[in-house]
Amino acid sequence: MRRYDRYIARHVMTMSGLVALVLIALFSFISFIGDVDDAGQGSFGLLKLAAFTVLMMPTALYTLLPVIALLGTMAGMGVLSSQSELTALRASGISTFRLAGSALMAGVITATMAVALGDFVAPWTADRAERLKASARLGGGAAVAVQRPAWLRVGNDVVHALNIQSPEVMGPVELFELDGAGALRAWSQIDEMRYDARRQRWQLSGVSRTEFADERVRSNTEAAAEWGGDLSPEVLQLLLLEADSTSIRGLMRLVDYLDANALDTVRAERSLWRKLMVPFTVLAMTFFAVPFVFGSMRDSGMGQRLFLGVLIGVAFFVINEVSLSMGQLFGWPAIVGAGLPSLALVVAGFWKLRRVR
Repeated sequence: MRRYDRYIARHVMTMSGLVALVLIALFSFISFIGDVDDAGQGSFGLLKLAAFTVLMMPTALYTLLPVIALLGTMAGMGVLSSQSELTALRASGISTFRLAGSALMAGVITATMAVALGDFVAPWTADRAERLKASARLGGGAAVAVQRPAWLRVGNDVVHALNIQSPEVMGPVELFELDGAGALRAWSQIDEMRYDARRQRWQLSGVSRTEFADERVRSNTEAAAEWGGDLSPEVLQLLLLEADSTSIRGLMRLVDYLDANALDTVRAERSLWRKLMVPFTVLAMTFFAVPFVFGSMRDSGMGQRLFLGVLIGVAFFVINEVSLSMGQLFGWPAIVGAGLPSLALVVAGFWKLRRVR
């Protein structure tokens, strides 16, 4: 790495840091205001809302990293361009592609941060945030609160959970047992299901079971029973969390679970590939930003560059969502829908850099 590489990368990282601080502060404020209506439910007051907002900051930062890379590169290299330092480097024989390579060194650092945030930090802090919110609103040690029914498929069994207090406790619950042909074999109403980690089985309490066999209906009631369905608390939590709050390993496990139970994996695969593409998107955004500090944009002010960057960032997010939806509509592989917009950025960046004089 040469001295000018470090110099350019340092400027890009410094401006990226400033952009990140501004965007995170803005989005956190908006999130706080949006959740104010939830304050006052149980013990979930303003202090806990503030703590919840802080814990969700890594998730917001992870979501914004591609735009931060774009704006940081535009701003960092824009400062050097306005001071004619990039012009001096080009006059010494350094090509625009080589200068883009210097900026990409900062992009690699940002992409590495994306991996760390998306697979380790953000899932952990988001989980703690949801635990804090659910515990304060519902009381106890709730980790996941579901106000709507949750339908889960486990082999030939279908679980209808009316309320989930935590990944280890849910109830009341309806359990539908199907035969190999998909016909209803038994139906159970359960007051509570609690996971026994030692035995790796669900302990049922307050069970009313109705069996359908040989054109006869038989009912019985049990105070306690067991269910050995292959539904671990970890998988249950993966089914309930948002994709941004789930690690890559968690999404891969979720895809395996859905596939093993003959369920639709399209949505989970889209989330997985979207997450896998984030580091590449960060690099693509960094590369795409470089041509905007040369040519007719060289003498533009910082405000104009940042405004243009925001427009590009918003447009990219819209196009990315459209690409993912079109991929699902036309049956494209998930990697195509997730990677096509970033690939288009790289191609457009090459085209614009080649036109720089």
